[in-house]
Amino acid sequence: MSLSSLMQALRSEFFVARYALGARLLIFIPSAAAAVQSTASKIADTGTAARDSLMNSVSFDDVTASNAWGHFVDGLDTGITLLFLLLVAQAAYSFSAEVESGTLRHQLIRCSSRRLIVISKLLQLHALALMGVGVLIVSSYLLSGLLWEFGPVVEDGFELISEAEIRSEIALGLRLALTPLPAAIALGLLLSILANTATQAVVSALGITLAMDIFKGMLGDYAYYLYASFQPALIDQSYLQDVGRLVRGYSDVLVDDRVIQFNYWVPIPTLLVLVTASLIVVQTRKL
Repeated sequence: MSLSSLMQALRSEFFVARYALGARLLIFIPSAAAAVQSTASKIADTGTAARDSLMNSVSFDDVTASNAWGHFVDGLDTGITLLFLLLVAQAAYSFSAEVESGTLRHQLIRCSSRRLIVISKLLQLHALALMGVGVLIVSSYLLSGLLWEFGPVVEDGFELISEAEIRSEIALGLRLALTPLPAAIALGLLLSILANTATQAVVSALGITLAMDIFKGMLGDYAYYLYASFQPALIDQSYLQDVGRLVRGYSDVLVDDRVIQFNYWVPIPTLLVLVTASLIVVQTRKL
């Protein structure tokens, strides 16, 4: 496998993605969902502020509600949760759909090896993920700044948490939330190679992802060895949600350093196992 062959395969993947609806949805839907959530939060905050003004009462929750950082993190959490699901579905669709349509056979005729196609799809999916995350971060930050004001959390003249500390916590939360992303993509692609149809691949990938969220609580401490334990999810609470409370000045958030360490290293061997399995299975798969 030469570098020129890999670049040719990548150009082919990005050309297809450029005109594919799925790739566009993957990049922009998470940002749109975060924007809807922020807008709804602003409407709710405005109503609460009007009520408290009439009652001449201001609580700590009112103070934190006017700070943009918490809403920014909420948008990131919602967007990344949706991004994970869309990426798993897109990865599951990518290989199986081309097998169904016969496109993959044409690629193989043009001297692309099976393993080269798998690697190029992995790289393309990661590039789409980076674009989706980038659009989400920028759009959520701009909208949060438009609807609220960024600043430290202050109560009765005392600074509970500075902006430097807030940025540090958000950066940590983002790193921890995105670390399992490559493993999730690799899972979707492996199922795409194994499945007989694109529908079967997508349903299986989403079903397994949601099942891990539902049943990982039954595993106890063994759940820490499951990469999905650390990704933002529809059902479970991720560290990014804890960051949402931390940046609002709440001090009741306890972070276990052991969990953070598991979060960093568990997805890496999972990724390697899934990618290796994909490269082996694709060689024996009947196309």
